[in-house]
Amino acid sequence: MRLLEGRSVVVTGGARGIGRAIAEACLEHGGRVVLADVDADAAEKTAAELARDGAEVLPVGCDVTAETDVENMVARCAEAYGSVDVLVNNAGITRDATLRTMDSDQFRQVMDVHLYGTWLGTKYASLRMRDQGHGSIINISSISGKVGLPGQTNYSAAKAGIVGMTKAAAKELAHLGVRVNAVQPGLVRTAMTEALRPEIWQEKLAGVPMGRAAEPAEVGSVVLFLASDLSSYMTGTVLEVTGGRHM
Repeated sequence: MRLLEGRSVVVTGGARGIGRAIAEACLEHGGRVVLADVDADAAEKTAAELARDGAEVLPVGCDVTAETDVENMVARCAEAYGSVDVLVNNAGITRDATLRTMDSDQFRQVMDVHLYGTWLGTKYASLRMRDQGHGSIINISSISGKVGLPGQTNYSAAKAGIVGMTKAAAKELAHLGVRVNAVQPGLVRTAMTEALRPEIWQEKLAGVPMGRAAEPAEVGSVVLFLASDLSSYMTGTVLEVTGGRHM
């Protein structure tokens, strides 16, 4: 069963890591994907790799903190595929430092990409979805936004804000046929986490009851569920994908 047959999906931060895994999951189930990333060259390269066996992938350079970029990203999806059925607000960065050593730029950059970027994407996608009478928006939060992690006051605040935004938007948009949900991954094996010092990686891994990190595809499958009709009566929901960490 192909869960997204013929539907259009926009994935921000789609060139690598969790974003790429989300795009792959959607393509495997018949979706047509707009692969958006601030690194336009990386988006082009990933799109070329994924566009096989007739898969439809449109790379778009997009800085999620630039309103015109986000508006264009959504418009490109509508022009290419005729609708904007799913948006995944996945783009993110880290600028880790302790509270006392973090500077204003480190704080603002993370807040802008995660929180403002998610708000912009939700705003412009929901305008299209309102006119269609349907849509699914999935916001990528983090377990950091639930429990807070040392060295990530900026990231934890932004990811917690995404949860509040998700719930507020879900209430505003439900009567329009638009669902808004969020996913909170825990420790996921990506290039970013694999760059951690070995002792920090082992410390984080020790806190996972399942004894391993998630693969990006395991987050992608949960996003696929929220994008599809299998979750048709779910909105304002936050799903943890953590292997039991911080439960």
